[in-house]
Amino acid sequence: MDQSPLVQWQDMAEDCANKSADLVGASPSEIVYMSTLTVNLHMMMASFYKPDSKRHKVILEWKPFPSDHYAIESQIVWHGLNPEESMIKIEPDDNYLIPTEKVLATIDAHADSTALILLPGIQYWSGQLFDIPRITAYAKERGIVVGWDLAHAAGNVELKLHDWDVDFACWCTYKYINAGPGATAGAFVHERYGKVDFVDNSESPTYRPRLSGWYGGDKRVRFNMANTFVPTPGAAGYQVSNPSALDLASVAAALSIFNKTSMRDLRSKALVLTAYAEHLLDQINAETDAAKPFFKIITPRDPAQRGTQLSVLLREGLLDDIAQALEQNGVMCDKRKPDVLRVAPVPLYSRFEDVWKFMQILRGALGL
Repeated sequence: MDQSPLVQWQDMAEDCANKSADLVGASPSEIVYMSTLTVNLHMMMASFYKPDSKRHKVILEWKPFPSDHYAIESQIVWHGLNPEESMIKIEPDDNYLIPTEKVLATIDAHADSTALILLPGIQYWSGQLFDIPRITAYAKERGIVVGWDLAHAAGNVELKLHDWDVDFACWCTYKYINAGPGATAGAFVHERYGKVDFVDNSESPTYRPRLSGWYGGDKRVRFNMANTFVPTPGAAGYQVSNPSALDLASVAAALSIFNKTSMRDLRSKALVLTAYAEHLLDQINAETDAAKPFFKIITPRDPAQRGTQLSVLLREGLLDDIAQALEQNGVMCDKRKPDVLRVAPVPLYSRFEDVWKFMQILRGALGL
C-alpha cells in the first residue's frame, strides 16, 4: 500500500486539483473536482449570475451543447425572467463560425444589460477555438462576468485561466482528459472569489455567496458539526457533497499521464497531427467532383483557431453509413447529427500512422 499513487480518499479531489495546474493554467487552489459538468455550470451560475433590473442578459452562442442551453435557460427562468429577452445568442457566419469581432460587437450591443457571458472554449460542433483572453478582457472591461465551458478545450489546448482573468470555468473529464464517461468534472474559480475573511475575529466569515454544502466546509472545523458554514478557501469551498472516490481515482489516473508531459508539448504535436489529417482529407476531396464533394471541413483552417478536432460536414445522408463503416473497422470517431463527423487525432495517444489508417478506412467507406 505504501507504493500506491493514490492518496487518502478525503484528499483525492485536492490531489486532482494539484495535478491540473498545467492542464488549465491555474493554481491548485483555484481548481476543484466535483459533481459533473452541467451540475457545476449550475453551481457556478448560482454564485455568479446575479440578474437585476438593469443587468439580466446572458450572452451565449447559437448552438451550444444542448445541456449548456438547458442550464442557462433554466437559470433565467429560475430568476423569474423571460429567456426570449434574457438569452442573447450569437449567430455564426456563412461558414458556421463566430468571428471574434462578432462576439465583441454583441458585447458592445448589450453591454449595459448583460450580467454574464458564457461561451465554449471550443465549439463542440464546428471545432472553433474561441479567443478566450481577448473576449474575457473585453467583457470584463464592460462589467460583465465571464464564464467558459471548457469541455472540448481542457486537455486539448493550452489554457491560462488565471492569467487571462477568467471569473469561472467548468469542464468534464471524459473527453480529452480520458477519465471515463460520467467521471467527476472540474471547475475553476479565480482566486479573488475564493477568499474567506474573518472580520474582527468574528466566528462568521465573509465569502462570496454560493450554494453551500458540507463538503465545501473547511476540514479544520468540518467535524465540529456546527451550523455556521466556514468554506474551505479557494475553489474547494464551492464543493457541496463528498465526491465518489472511485470516480476520482479514474480522474487521478488520467491526470497522472498528463503529468508525464506538458500541455505545450501536447499542443505542439497536435498542431502537426491535425495538419496532417487536414491534408489527407483535402486529398480525398481533390479526387472527387469539385461540384459535389463528399464533405467540407467546417473547422477553421487557421491552426490557432482550433484544437485537434476537425469537424467534417458530410454530404446529406452519408453520416449513418460512414459511421457504421468506421465502427466495423474498429474506428472510434464521434458523430453529431445530422451530418457532422468529428475527426480528432488526439496527441496523447494518436500516431501519424493512426491518422493514415483512418483515412484509408474513410476512403473505403466513401467508395474510393
